[in-house]
Amino acid sequence: MSRYFISLIGLFWIVSGLAQQESIDLQPKDTVRYDEPYGIRVGIDLNRPLITFLNDDYTGFEIVGDYRITRKLYLAAELGNEKKTRSELLGNDLNEGQFEIYNFTTSGSYLKLGVDYNTYENWYGMNNSIFIGGRYAISSHSQTLNNYTLFDSNRYWSPDGFVPGSLEPEEFGGLSASWLEFVFGTKVELFANIFLGASVRLAFLVTNKEADRFPNLWIPGFNKVTDGSNFGVGYNYTLSYFLPLYKKAKKKKVEEAPQGQ
Repeated sequence: MSRYFISLIGLFWIVSGLAQQESIDLQPKDTVRYDEPYGIRVGIDLNRPLITFLNDDYTGFEIVGDYRITRKLYLAAELGNEKKTRSELLGNDLNEGQFEIYNFTTSGSYLKLGVDYNTYENWYGMNNSIFIGGRYAISSHSQTLNNYTLFDSNRYWSPDGFVPGSLEPEEFGGLSASWLEFVFGTKVELFANIFLGASVRLAFLVTNKEADRFPNLWIPGFNKVTDGSNFGVGYNYTLSYFLPLYKKAKKKKVEEAPQGQ
């Protein structure tokens, strides 16, 4: 009996010695590892196909994408094509009181390259973003003057001041423009790797190559050109898919236990 008692005491001292090798820390500072996905996100702008469907005078399509390079920084790009027909009208808001001065069609492609910075601190395991960013954009396009009228100061023969000009379309090719964009937007993960996004863009026109006889009144990717101003405004709504290529570890600190507990 004494032999079993001595063996039990020996086992107790062995277990106690092993337990004492690992000190008990009432204020743990260990970290938990979480692997964040890095990769390419590609999608389309939902706004342009919708406008194409609803308006006969517009056709457009845009592909969007970004590539995550750090926890907060993304390389971003947009590639698109647009065709827009516009008329300049003179008169009141009543259709019967408006007079068309000219009608033109702009068609071309554009490319935007830049970066986005995520300002949103995600909860553990989330990949949403509220971002600010910048783009350098270029456009290559052409304009077709479909018809126009001429102003005649002799009101005897033309009481409204305008006489018919030409109904033969005249195309001006080789046009281009470049601009800078400030971007503010958000992307929310609806389902696994499926993101819904929206952004607002303030653009500043840097270069504008236009025809001698007809100015660039509308630029693909930039939108309407305002007389006497180099600023433009745009927006988009995107649906994109994220393709994870690899993961990087993100360490999340475990909350420290209050002292005295």
